[in-house]
Amino acid sequence: MPVILTLRETEAGRSLEPRSLRPAWATYGNHISTKKKKIAKCGGTCLWWYWQKEKIPKYVEFMKDNYPPSFKYEDFGPLFTAKFFNANQWADIFQASGAKYIVLTSKHHEGFTLWGSEYSWNWNAIDEGPKRDIVKELEVAIRNRTDLRFGLYYSLFEWFHPLFLEDESSSFHKRQFPVSKTLPELYELVNNYQPEVLWSDGDGGAPDQYWNSTGFLAWLYNESPVRVTVVTNDRWGAGSICKHGGFYTCSDRYNPGHLLPHKWENCMTIDKLSWGYRREAGISDYLTIEELVKQLVETVSCGGNLLMNIGPTLDGTISVVFEERLRQMGSWLKVNGEAIYETHTWRSQNDTVTPDVNPCVLIPLQIIHPRIVIAILPFNSISLAFLAIFPFLSFPL
Repeated sequence: MPVILTLRETEAGRSLEPRSLRPAWATYGNHISTKKKKIAKCGGTCLWWYWQKEKIPKYVEFMKDNYPPSFKYEDFGPLFTAKFFNANQWADIFQASGAKYIVLTSKHHEGFTLWGSEYSWNWNAIDEGPKRDIVKELEVAIRNRTDLRFGLYYSLFEWFHPLFLEDESSSFHKRQFPVSKTLPELYELVNNYQPEVLWSDGDGGAPDQYWNSTGFLAWLYNESPVRVTVVTNDRWGAGSICKHGGFYTCSDRYNPGHLLPHKWENCMTIDKLSWGYRREAGISDYLTIEELVKQLVETVSCGGNLLMNIGPTLDGTISVVFEERLRQMGSWLKVNGEAIYETHTWRSQNDTVTPDVNPCVLIPLQIIHPRIVIAILPFNSISLAFLAIFPFLSFPL
């Protein structure tokens, strides 16, 4: 049985505290939430939980009104076809967005894997639904067609897996689930797809000792095929978030508004209400490009990087509104990217005199066109990016 360490301990000769995100590329990325729950209109990315566990009336009624009485969550499997999924097209969109890395949801809390996991029989994209290795197709497209870093999101626990539920009932003294499911899949993902970002999530209330997170991280950083390049987040067991990790996420949509001493990430959504695709979403439910640029500027100014989430459809397409926002961000970064990429935080992150401007540092300006204001860049101040929003918005001088 492997030695199980806590995240505060070390193993002789091996580093267990993950390295920080590399500043050369870790400022802005795209997150793709490909979760089967988006098949149903109601419930977003947590339909199964709301419907079967919490039994929230509106979700129970939705399923009753729209699906046969005998319908089970597993019956969504064949409906998730990814019929129009085109990895090359996705890669081109992400490249056009100006992002430096992408993170694909390889498995969420429902347990369905987007690759042919040997440990998820008949509940994966090879055996069910698409009959394709979505992870491999996107990995190949990203590496062949773009300069983006390829990353994977992976949920440690699964809501209704019987082994996890049995372990949970023993107050996690039993470790059947991580030994037979989680850890083998993590090794499988890293060895087969070599992600440069490994985004862990979903500890299910279990401590890092239960998951043997340090044992896995020791292998990841010292022996794995991505040991030289990989970075990880902070969600490796109850109590580890915002305390241990290559970069801190702290909470969804985290934005402290001040400089942090440790690298962090703001994982947020273009859709204000959901991490997944919603058929009923209206145009006002999506952040505008102005709002997204403001989020990017505020995040980077405080030492963070922005992970902007989109939710593809069940047939494998990126909806027009998501594509538009990604391309708009890319257009803005073509003009102002120098103030975002490979920069360092400035000594001040906000301007208390001017409301709702964060960050803002007084710097010299140079007018290079009657309708364009560009800030000189003698040092990093992310206020440059905010000031340089003017050409994108075409404000008259």
